[in-house]
Amino acid sequence: MEAQNKMLVADRMTPSPVTVAPSDSLAAAQKKMHVGGFRALPVLRNGRLVGIVSDRDTRPFLGHLADIPVKEAMTRTVVTVRPETPLEQAAQMLLRHKIGALPVLQGGELVGIISTTDILAAFVRAVETAPSEV
Repeated sequence: MEAQNKMLVADRMTPSPVTVAPSDSLAAAQKKMHVGGFRALPVLRNGRLVGIVSDRDTRPFLGHLADIPVKEAMTRTVVTVRPETPLEQAAQMLLRHKIGALPVLQGGELVGIISTTDILAAFVRAVETAPSEV
């Protein structure tokens, strides 16, 4: 019975996330993050995940964002999950690796992204809808 109640990454991820290319400028990436309210963007080359860039990655380049390509700041070794990954496992991965987002891959294709904000929102919803003990 408990297994049926498990929330999966697929239940809380943002599908079809906004992405950037390695050759895009950090200014373009930062603008996409600002406009969308994100803190990280998957980096795709020819439809394949090759990295992730976060707002934290852009900080060392402030004042030069228009001149620096994403590939110079992105993290190349990306921690990922699958849609069927249990939400609590994704949360543990975020904590263990001290990161804020996990690209979601299915069959090698990017299908979504899940962030600490998504997981916190799921937690709040679960707490609010749990039967209260009186």
